[in-house]
Amino acid sequence: MTTNPLASIPSFGPFRMSEPDFDDAVKAALSRMPADIVEQMDNVAIFVEDGYVPGPDDHHETMLLGLYEGTPLTERDSGWELGSLPDRITIYRLPILAICSSREQVIHQVTVTVVHEIAHHFGIGEERLHELGWG
Repeated sequence: MTTNPLASIPSFGPFRMSEPDFDDAVKAALSRMPADIVEQMDNVAIFVEDGYVPGPDDHHETMLLGLYEGTPLTERDSGWELGSLPDRITIYRLPILAICSSREQVIHQVTVTVVHEIAHHFGIGEERLHELGWG
């Protein structure tokens, strides 16, 4: 059996992965979260979108892999639940695929991004996430 001499050369351009396979990678990352963490998540929905659309105050080249929008658990008070919409975590498919060159890299980056955004739901900031290796 011979091996492909080009197998060790990374591909150029974004890694190709179908939308259902990417969705499965997000689901797998969520399934690996510790049960006690998942049980404490409150009123949060997770979505997958192609990419972040920068707002008027954002730099036009802003590239995000994920985004947490909502009120972290550490900032909620007793009246928070009255009329509050669910927090939103969005994982951006195309930027993740753009920085990865293999399925394994995509799965790893999806996991890091999911953990990172869930940590924001728990009130953990960017600086601390970078210290912990989840930046």
